[in-house]
Amino acid sequence: MKKSVKFLLAVDAVINLLLGILLLFFPAGILRYFGLPPIDSYFYTSILGGVIFGIGVALFLEWLSGGRNLRGLGLAGAIAINFCGGGTLLYWLLFTELDIPLTGLITLWIVAILVLGIGIVELVSKSWIED
Repeated sequence: MKKSVKFLLAVDAVINLLLGILLLFFPAGILRYFGLPPIDSYFYTSILGGVIFGIGVALFLEWLSGGRNLRGLGLAGAIAINFCGGGTLLYWLLFTELDIPLTGLITLWIVAILVLGIGIVELVSKSWIED
């Protein structure tokens, strides 16, 4: 496995693992702290955290395998996930009226830029194309 692929897998895994842990274990605190929209139940927030954490684990497994028989989630799948998730968030930020404080908007913009940014770097690097 190329060094650039291993590096991108590691960076993407860390981002997903951190976001997943925060949403999975601290949904109420994260929403309040960052000024994100309040909700009646933390069910979907924690489910989303679990899914994002799982994506991070899959990326970590792929990074750990180094191209051997263990398979997790490769860069092509990570690119698709990053563009779908980041694109959805970007849509909400650009085309809807989110009634949340400035800290919430800043937080969501940072997440959108981070997720779309790593997706763009992965796409442009062409590291996901097997030689």
